[in-house]
Amino acid sequence: MIVIPVKEGEVIDRALKRFKKKFMKTGTLKEIRGRKEYIKKSQRLRIQKQKAAYSAKILREAE
Repeated sequence: MIVIPVKEGEVIDRALKRFKKKFMKTGTLKEIRGRKEYIKKSQRLRIQKQKAAYSAKILREAE
């Protein structure tokens, strides 16, 4: 659980911004979106290979 202490006299927007930053760092939202539907391991590996090939192609073209 993320705890954000709000200092006396601090604007709520500032505390909310700190909360959002900590929340994004933990990767909770990314994990929730990833678990939305089950992806088989073979399919996951195929997607990883496709992404790697794409990024390698971009790097080769940039040279």
